Amino acid sequence: MATYVLVGGAWLGGWCWKPIARHLRDQGHDAYPVTLTGLGERVHLAGPDVDLETHITDVVNLIEFEDLRDVFLLGHSYAGIIVTGVADQIPERIVQLVYLDSGPVPDGLAYLETQPPEVREHAEQEVRTHGDGWRLPMPSWDELENVYGASLAGLGEQRRELMRSRAVAQPFGTYTQPLRLANAAREALPKLLITNSFPLAEVKDLIASEHPWFRELAGPEWRFLELPTGHWPMFSRPYDVAELLIDIPPSEAPDIE
Repeated sequence: MATYVLVGGAWLGGWCWKPIARHLRDQGHDAYPVTLTGLGERVHLAGPDVDLETHITDVVNLIEFEDLRDVFLLGHSYAGIIVTGVADQIPERIVQLVYLDSGPVPDGLAYLETQPPEVREHAEQEVRTHGDGWRLPMPSWDELENVYGASLAGLGEQRRELMRSRAVAQPFGTYTQPLRLANAAREALPKLLITNSFPLAEVKDLIASEHPWFRELAGPEWRFLELPTGHWPMFSRPYDVAELLIDIPPSEAPDIE
């Protein structure tokens, strides 16, 4: 039996993992979908003070208060920066880091800084004009595809209606607060990148070219899988995501005290 902690990307709550969590549990595993502060059913806790550290603490507290160990910790999209921060704080409880159409963020960088200039400018404008200066509304489908570059493949009308009906504005402090890393033990953890909306071959080319944001992925602790679909595989291919997680081959996890 394995233990999975599932953290969704921007605008989403733990509800987005429902089909995947159900399948994992049906197969005898434990699954903990996380709803971060200010999102999903915790939208009433949203405010200007919610930042990246808040979301990292959400996940750390879940793992510690549930006394979870040997955790498969998965971050989708924006949540890649969260699971990296969690692994820095409690690496001894994690057996595998999984980045779903996502990736790690280096120390000292904010999530917004990893985005192209046109995305940063658009997001900042939306926060100023439609988000009271502290929250980022979910963009339109056209903006997601043509400004943010997020593939909508596999999202039919029914899935889009589900996402749109439950998505809430993202507290913008989660995008602008830099990540702070201090624990070298995090670096040795086994890591898996699952690509969905961008070809794995492109990722490997960027690693080979020693692109600064992809250089870390060249380490021996990294493995790669590809599940072609759009940027939200928990909606477009939930069963396949669950099966892929169940079939992750075992890794040589380091001893971390």
